[in-house]
Amino acid sequence: MLQPKYQPAIDLGKEMGFSGLEVSEVGGKLKVKATAQYQFDKDLFWDKLKTIPNWNNEVDVNISVMKSDVYGYYTVKSGDTLSKLAKAHLGDAKRYMEIFNLNKGILKDPDMIKVGQRLQLPKK
Repeated sequence: MLQPKYQPAIDLGKEMGFSGLEVSEVGGKLKVKATAQYQFDKDLFWDKLKTIPNWNNEVDVNISVMKSDVYGYYTVKSGDTLSKLAKAHLGDAKRYMEIFNLNKGILKDPDMIKVGQRLQLPKK
């Protein structure tokens, strides 16, 4: 019974709205198939999955991505800055202006983001 061990990752997929989420155990492996809305959602799922010991031997995952116009959406939390978001999700803090430019309809100043704002993240 592997599903209980991986339930936190499965729940995250549900929370993020993965469509067609199918989970089954076949031949001693947990099979997970779904479609994520954005690559960002898929990456968050993988990050969660990789925190579970022995995941690489116990799980077979097939997640496709529905939209590729942007990397995804992120909801601002306390302590966030655009440079922290750029470093964490795009791999380079210097890309913060790309996030700002993509969200000019919401943001007026790259140094002024607010908790709860839902920002688009540019492609990696």
